[in-house]
Amino acid sequence: MEPYRVRLGETELVVKQGDLTEEPVDVVVNAANMHLKHGGGLAAAIVRKGGRVIQEESDRIGYVPVGQAVVTTAGNLPARFVVHTVGPRWGEGEEEKKLRSAIRSALEKAREVGATRVALPAVSTGIFGYPKKEGTRVIVEEVVRYIREHPGVLTEVILMDLSGETVRLFREAVDRVVDEGGEHP
Repeated sequence: MEPYRVRLGETELVVKQGDLTEEPVDVVVNAANMHLKHGGGLAAAIVRKGGRVIQEESDRIGYVPVGQAVVTTAGNLPARFVVHTVGPRWGEGEEEKKLRSAIRSALEKAREVGATRVALPAVSTGIFGYPKKEGTRVIVEEVVRYIREHPGVLTEVILMDLSGETVRLFREAVDRVVDEGGEHP
């Protein structure tokens, strides 16, 4: 499946299927848990490919509240940094508000380290149980809001997943949100 691209001012929003751990960007965003124990899913893949240094730095940080994010180096990944953001578990309450905060916090941390190219997964829609359609919509809305509020800060934001279904949902969400003021190439 070819990447889907939409221009929002100076930023290109890209939806693509693939392995986040192989993306040559400034920042990859990890869907982390509060204790930054990267034992499963994308988090485990990031540590497996990036090296133990990512887990060691995460252990020194120790804890991140839901809706917040922290930064570590990226070890052997092609990215420069990993931003670990903690999204909500479905059923804990105020999930949408917390997911929006997690995405906004991740993008802010990326900006703080000087990133211009960021790749994000479908935070909270895996083992945390957030329904994929609603989760991808919230993520896209928050990314587009951030791009519009901070023009020129990010040159590229990539929404990606290994799953074709999630990529399709990201693309549908981009089409809905961008029709409210974006430009298709």
